[in-house]
Amino acid sequence: MANKSICLYFQVHQPCRLRLYRFFDIGKDSHYYDDFANRTILRRVAQRCYLPMNALLLQEIKASKGKFRVAFSISGSALEQFKRFAPEVIESFRALAATGAVEFLAETYNHSLASLKSESEFSHQVLKHKAAIEDLFGVTPTAFRNTELIYSDSIGEEVLNLGFKTMLTEGARHIMGWKSPNFVYSNALNPKLKLLLRNYSLSDDIAFRFSNKGWEMWPLTAEKYLGWVKESAKDDDVVNLFMDYETFGEHQSADSGIFEFMKALPGVVLKDGTFDFATPSEVVKKYKAVADLEVVDPISWADEERDVTAWLGNELQQEAFNKVYAMTEKLSIVNSPELWEDFGHLQESDHFYYMCTKFFSDGEVHKYFNPYDTPYEAFINYMNVLSDFQIRLDEARAALDVKELAEKELGK
Repeated sequence: MANKSICLYFQVHQPCRLRLYRFFDIGKDSHYYDDFANRTILRRVAQRCYLPMNALLLQEIKASKGKFRVAFSISGSALEQFKRFAPEVIESFRALAATGAVEFLAETYNHSLASLKSESEFSHQVLKHKAAIEDLFGVTPTAFRNTELIYSDSIGEEVLNLGFKTMLTEGARHIMGWKSPNFVYSNALNPKLKLLLRNYSLSDDIAFRFSNKGWEMWPLTAEKYLGWVKESAKDDDVVNLFMDYETFGEHQSADSGIFEFMKALPGVVLKDGTFDFATPSEVVKKYKAVADLEVVDPISWADEERDVTAWLGNELQQEAFNKVYAMTEKLSIVNSPELWEDFGHLQESDHFYYMCTKFFSDGEVHKYFNPYDTPYEAFINYMNVLSDFQIRLDEARAALDVKELAEKELGK
């Protein structure tokens, strides 16, 4: 048995993109979504990434007799779009689930930032997502990955209270100091929650640098990469390689050789014998936590800063964020399924990401994912939608008040 492990985790998410929603639509048209863009992008990524990569992983799991193991978290927003636009993707994930070599993690259903604002909404989304995974794949998640690996001590404690014993986050330099990310750690407030930290350097070698011909290490082969992993973990336990699943075939195109690299990697690793592959829940069973990790302020895997400023770093983002969550109490009173569904989609972190003004070291990354020309356009479009949503919510509350008053009168 190998005395070290590689933990491969992939994030799968597609936002429910908003259509161009003008000021004059407010109060007149409450369909907020760009169905054409959502379908077109989802189908494209399914053909480029999800379907071929799932087939590749299934093949390698079978070839290794289950020794090759990986983990996924798939947002509820992505699952909904798979059902609508590409049900064959759901079936391909079910085939992976049936191998027993794939772990499915829980997360916020709508890939939201609720953990930073509303404990009740965070809990609601996590439990909704857990139920969706159980229903679709027949497995109960025991490990948790928050949106964009956002984590703090207090968020970790909430996650533990929701029944999860393992959580993934970023091995951010400013919280790690001299410590290595290649060990299991524990939550500083309650050590029952175990933490797996992304090795960002080795993860980004695949996710961001793989196809860059100007990179001094290009081209990257499975053998070369294993050498780096061995060097990184020569005195450690586990190397956590966490990345967007869209890395394969979408961000790194098929002609870059990314699929050939991933097809070769499991065999090269297993033949060498230094590492086995383990899922997050298996890792925390195999290795003990070496220390508590104190994270007072939230961290994430975004940008150089590894904080939450990609979503909440400017006044536009903060105004939009505060306005949408200010509606939570009234929504709870009205309790309309249609409003709750739209509220979930309006919480998707992508909407706030599009408003980011950090076009410096990470500008190209933000630009790639952004359908708007400027952050201000993203803000105006979102706030127009939110204004219409507010009108619907207020009307629903007024109708409820009228109904309650009528019932009181009848009861006299």
